[in-house]
Amino acid sequence: MGKPSQPKKVLLFVGTLFKDEEAYYKARNILIEKFGEILLESAKKDWNYSQYYNAELGSPLVRRFIFFRNLISEAEIAQIKLQTNQIEETLSINGKRTINLDPGYIGLAKVVLATTKDYSHRIYIKDGIYAEVTLIFKDKSFQPHINTYRDYADDYYIKLFNLMRTAYKDILNKKMI
Repeated sequence: MGKPSQPKKVLLFVGTLFKDEEAYYKARNILIEKFGEILLESAKKDWNYSQYYNAELGSPLVRRFIFFRNLISEAEIAQIKLQTNQIEETLSINGKRTINLDPGYIGLAKVVLATTKDYSHRIYIKDGIYAEVTLIFKDKSFQPHINTYRDYADDYYIKLFNLMRTAYKDILNKKMI
């Protein structure tokens, strides 16, 4: 029989989607206040994987990821999703979001996203928040699943998550010394 244990420490990230750079930098500053120093901030990349967000956020949309230096417990992701939802609400104008914030984490074996939307491949965590394994680490690289969002399955982002997995591994090794 297995014995319960404490959740692992993992590398927190927030995927951002926006049109307005000012909204991005406002959100970035709030995220730093809440989650600490940035380990890496990805370059801007045009986001044209769907039209889903255009009515609310506008277009053209840009994607950036922010990875944080401080590791979190896997158990914290539900509360972090609630906090990012609050940031989105705070930065909304006339009831419309100006930025979409999607928190997740990187472990050695997987990339996990938090969401408020239930679906067949998502597991309920708590407080109305679900989690999904978006990428799995196999054959020396992250790999998408059948339900992985198209942008997360893009080679550009796979390379980014592989890079950040290596950085996460380095952080773990330094903490073990």
